Amino acid sequence: MPELNKTLVMKFGGTSVGTADAMGKAAQIVKGARKDWPRVVVVTSAISGATNLLLDSAAQAAQGNLQTLMDAEKSLLANHEKIIEAQVTSPERRAELKEKVKSLVSDFGSLCRAIAVLGEASPRALDAAASLGERMSVYVLAGVIESVGVSAQAIESTELVVTNAHFQNAHPDFDATRERTLSKLVPIFEKDIVPVTTGFIGATPDGIITTLGRGGSDYSAAILGAVLPANEVWIWTDVDGIMTTDPRIVKEARTLSEITYNEVAELAYYGAKVLHPKTIRPVVEAGIGLRICNTFNPSHPGTRLIANTPSNGKPHNGGQVVKAVTAIRKQRLVTIEGRGMLGVPGVAARAFSAVASTGTSVPLITQASSEQSICFAVPSETAAPILSALQNVFASEIEDEDIDRVWMTEDVSIITVVGVGMRHTPGVAGQVFSQLGRNNTNVLAIAQGSSEVSISMVVDADDTEAAVKALHELIVN
Repeated sequence: MPELNKTLVMKFGGTSVGTADAMGKAAQIVKGARKDWPRVVVVTSAISGATNLLLDSAAQAAQGNLQTLMDAEKSLLANHEKIIEAQVTSPERRAELKEKVKSLVSDFGSLCRAIAVLGEASPRALDAAASLGERMSVYVLAGVIESVGVSAQAIESTELVVTNAHFQNAHPDFDATRERTLSKLVPIFEKDIVPVTTGFIGATPDGIITTLGRGGSDYSAAILGAVLPANEVWIWTDVDGIMTTDPRIVKEARTLSEITYNEVAELAYYGAKVLHPKTIRPVVEAGIGLRICNTFNPSHPGTRLIANTPSNGKPHNGGQVVKAVTAIRKQRLVTIEGRGMLGVPGVAARAFSAVASTGTSVPLITQASSEQSICFAVPSETAAPILSALQNVFASEIEDEDIDRVWMTEDVSIITVVGVGMRHTPGVAGQVFSQLGRNNTNVLAIAQGSSEVSISMVVDADDTEAAVKALHELIVN
């Protein structure tokens, strides 16, 4: 790709634009990037707390309560105006931006009042409400970037990202998005202007606003990076990168300088607050570089995502076998057991259909080869309805004593060790369980995928921190 077309997509999360000081730092980071990158695209989240405020207000409006809405309107106006006053230098621009935010807040009020009249909030209405956080922040951030001497132009991603009509978790049409994005952004690049766009949202071909679901703003950055295509995508957040474990549990936790796509997907799935697997897929498929950086410590190199380790499983550059340890709390183990299950087809299918009927995702499954029991983890808050659904599905088998019982534990945690170097490395599982044994931690269930990138164990809730600390020693040592 010619040097003149060298392109960087930078995404700023909610805490990175959540205050006047944070947004000022973000603008300076954009200014610094312009020295090395002829083309920079900025993707912004809503300011921290805004999306929850918008959705809570819409939900309350559906119940006829508009007091929450009035409080939200005041808060949204005040928070955005505070940033505008502190960071936008031109009085005319300040007035213009305040008017824009005021107009969007007014739109939100009208939407919530319509929801109150109907007495329900449809997924389409919730997407329209949720989108307003990004739609406010994009204009403010563009104004702040202009104030540090960089030409910037706000453009809502409803003009760029084309999706289906699956509201609240829309899927992008990459071909249509590529066509729209290039037609809109290339003319802006040619004027030497930085386009600043909204994360999290897109629109149907008819222009109806949609949202991209969990990790939506990161996903937006990856989508735009893939369709331009960009050379790199940088995700700016409030931590130095992906850490070896939760620093609130282990003070020796440190930032990983690099991590593979497979490893980060496992970490995200098992509770680490990192990129959602869906987020990185467009970047992986396009072979684009990805970095996670800290807005509040921009000199730190952060964590770079790298291609998956070759099939021989050898860690990159002699890297560690185990790279990170993570924990998902507030889980329960549900067990279906009975000698009459042996060799009976369809027991697992019926069990997981019952779980699916409650709208629950299962993070861990294990089954003995004897087929006399199936055990799986579910979030604690969904355990009771799942147990009831299973007892209904297997009522006749329980009555005939083919299934002895369906039961669940008290709260447990899923502890996962992750490292692509574990693949084909003898003795890793032995080290893991020996380490837990030395620290008197009992393992209730075990699961390992055929990829061998992670091993997951279920422990009592009270043993969570001890297990994480013990396994983190394998990284440190």
